[in-house]
Amino acid sequence: MEAKTHHHYKVFKPFGMLSQFASNSTQQKRKKFLGELGEFPKGIMPIGRLDEKSEGLLLLTTDGKLSNYINSSHIEKEYYAQLDGDITDEAIRQLQNSVEIGFDGKKYQTKPCKAFKLETIPKLPERWKKIRDERHGPTSWVSITLTEGKFRQVRKMTSAVGFPTLRLVRIRIGTIFLNGLDLGEVSSIEL
Repeated sequence: MEAKTHHHYKVFKPFGMLSQFASNSTQQKRKKFLGELGEFPKGIMPIGRLDEKSEGLLLLTTDGKLSNYINSSHIEKEYYAQLDGDITDEAIRQLQNSVEIGFDGKKYQTKPCKAFKLETIPKLPERWKKIRDERHGPTSWVSITLTEGKFRQVRKMTSAVGFPTLRLVRIRIGTIFLNGLDLGEVSSIEL
């Protein structure tokens, strides 16, 4: 019996797009879906999700076992977050050690993570929907690397330490980086 050949892609998911290929929901009929980015092989699925307001690296595969492995193991996922305000060293320490967030109506203590303030603004494509600018107060950028992925976790974590997220971009999953992709671009990769 011949082994099935699987297909894998990395995508720069834009802001405002859902991490699914289509929906029969009447409430979502005006939404943007991954299927708008091109033709994909039958059986393609996203590995994990990025919410509609988040952007960045999303992996796609036809290999359900690989998808399950990446979602269920402790693979690092790194995010750049633009925050409302100039984040303090104390808030960074809180993010690194653990913060309490709400999840499914219950309190949840996050696992320790890697977090640091970025000294320069990352070079990212401009978002089609503008974010408020410095005239409305300072902003800062942080890198947060997690090995877990609760719903809207990074946003909840930065809010818990007093610096709400204005823009969230996933830049890395394991050893795969967003590097070189433009908004909405799809690239075939080897996994």
